[in-house]
Amino acid sequence: MSISTATNEAAIPRAISPFMTFLFAAACGLVAANLYYGQPLAGPISADLGFTPAATGLIVTLTQIGYGFGLLLIVPLGDLLENRRLVLMLILVSAVALIGAALSSTPALFLLASLCIGLSSVAVQVLVPFAAHMAPDAMRGRVVGNVMSGLLCGIMLARPFASFIAEASSWHMVYYITAVVMVGLVLILRAKLPVRIPHTKLGYGALLASMLHLAMTSRILQRRALYQAGMFGAFSLFWTTTPLLLASPAFGLTQNGIALFALAGAAGAVASPIAGRLADRGLTQIASAFAMLIGMVSFVISHFAADGSPTALVLLTAAAILLDFGVTTNLVCGQRAIYAISADHRSRLNGLYMATFFAGGALGSALGGWAYAAGGWTMTAWIGFCFPAFAFLLFLTEGRGK
Repeated sequence: MSISTATNEAAIPRAISPFMTFLFAAACGLVAANLYYGQPLAGPISADLGFTPAATGLIVTLTQIGYGFGLLLIVPLGDLLENRRLVLMLILVSAVALIGAALSSTPALFLLASLCIGLSSVAVQVLVPFAAHMAPDAMRGRVVGNVMSGLLCGIMLARPFASFIAEASSWHMVYYITAVVMVGLVLILRAKLPVRIPHTKLGYGALLASMLHLAMTSRILQRRALYQAGMFGAFSLFWTTTPLLLASPAFGLTQNGIALFALAGAAGAVASPIAGRLADRGLTQIASAFAMLIGMVSFVISHFAADGSPTALVLLTAAAILLDFGVTTNLVCGQRAIYAISADHRSRLNGLYMATFFAGGALGSALGGWAYAAGGWTMTAWIGFCFPAFAFLLFLTEGRGK
């Protein structure tokens, strides 16, 4: 072992402390939230900056496109570059992009800032394999689950946070506040994160080429990514269309009411640490099957939630919690499985895994908007049911694959 390798290994704790796990979870949640502030603010931003109705959707789409590119082009660098430095650089870029969004005076400037916000927010997908590397094998699932619970809380709380701040002040203030939070986060992470220098010696081109090899040859990666694509497609469809349903004359909820509904859905994030513990005990297959089944159940009960009654609202809230629970459980089980493939490839595996199911989420969002416009909530719920059903049917073929 070389001196540099020995130094690097010494810098990484043998077991990750509860404080460090919390720090990773909080950092992931705060950075991931940057992706979702634009969703509830699309209307005010569009009106203020002069977006055309057709271009308003780009406020969210450009952020997603940037994130997708980052998953494939930046996250793999976690296997090549010193991890702490990479994370700090990405979060600093996020802070600059958020300030750029707040100061934007034209649609073009805001969309450029949105693209950069998405691109730099992949810092979370460098942090998750970083945390997995720090955890011993026996508790890796638990650590990943705890970190992912922070990430998912950030995603679910971002929308109500943005809605409340915008209503109390303005949409600009949302981006100013979060930029300050990013700067503070950089200072804390710089002081607390250990140094981790990967062993990979490939050039950047060879690093990206190796991802194609992994995608073509790893059956575990292929299956776990497709399972989660089905689950995340359902998640995206649900959270794209339920605000439309809740704001419709049937329910007539205000923005604050929809924000409170989103807060209820965040309860599903409690599944992360549970799923991690199940995966550490070798119960990944059982947990995954359960996750897909409750994903289907959530859309079945939501069929009875379109009449605007108090009972319908309770059913829709239950559906949100069940679906989020299932999506989170399957996500953590999948990450636990792919991180066990190779320690030296974790960032590349994570990038491929995330990019694949992110594509499923984009498909779910697109189909959800179309289905709600064409056939209301009934058609939307049936299409949503098909996503976890697809994942479950594919899961049932796993024995044959072996």
